[in-house]
Amino acid sequence: MVNFKWSSLALLALRAVSVFAQEETFGDDATAVPVSQPELKADIETTFPDADIFGVKLVNGKVTRALIDITNQEDGPIQVAFVGGALKTTQPLPEDAPLYTHIVRNLTATRFQTEIPAGEKQTLPYNFVLDMMPQDVEVELVAFITNPAGEVFEIQLHNGPASIVEAPTSIFDPQIIFLYLFLTGVFGATLYFVYKTWIEALFPQAVKKTKAPKKVKKVEVSEPLSGSESAGATSGGEKNFDESWIPSHHLNRPVARRVKSGASAKAKKGGDL
Repeated sequence: MVNFKWSSLALLALRAVSVFAQEETFGDDATAVPVSQPELKADIETTFPDADIFGVKLVNGKVTRALIDITNQEDGPIQVAFVGGALKTTQPLPEDAPLYTHIVRNLTATRFQTEIPAGEKQTLPYNFVLDMMPQDVEVELVAFITNPAGEVFEIQLHNGPASIVEAPTSIFDPQIIFLYLFLTGVFGATLYFVYKTWIEALFPQAVKKTKAPKKVKKVEVSEPLSGSESAGATSGGEKNFDESWIPSHHLNRPVARRVKSGASAKAKKGGDL
């Protein structure tokens, strides 16, 4: 088995492209000479595990996985050098348009250098990530494989329609929550500005109601009584104080007796006469 370097593979690829270009340029004038080209004896199948019933969807920001199953039918081992591809437009183009105008974006080439023995099958993963505008495209995957004789083959692994879509969003995404809060604040500030600038001027200001003065209740304060009167007043009622700490000579105060004056006695005697 001959190990090819990247330089030789690139040279062979450029030679193949130049041959195709010469065929397109001089195909009408030159005489076509049939040339038998060898074929690679291998069974190749490409699948997209994340595809659904609606087809292949290329989600922006999410890794798109492609699984390439290669079964070697050659008598000797074959080697998968690298796998690449491109996204093509589905829009119709003029017939005289160059071939590169069909390409929307080239996909990253992945180096494998995987050797598959005769009669065996291997699965190679090919992943790529996109960030494009949602649209319908055609996905074309190509691999460069060498046979036991050292010949290089450009094999088309897949060519089919696909849709580029945005990743599904959740209301609990922090970015979405921050965006909602920001828009709510801007909307509220705008409404407040409009109200203060135009709407408030159209309506007269309401007259503030003055609070009625509170009525003050008048409390009648009785004049203090003299010692004898206060004693008489308290003697008739219940005592609402503790007498244990008052000296006894203050509690048992002598009661003053009323003495008739001499003028009143003389008046009574004159009346009797």
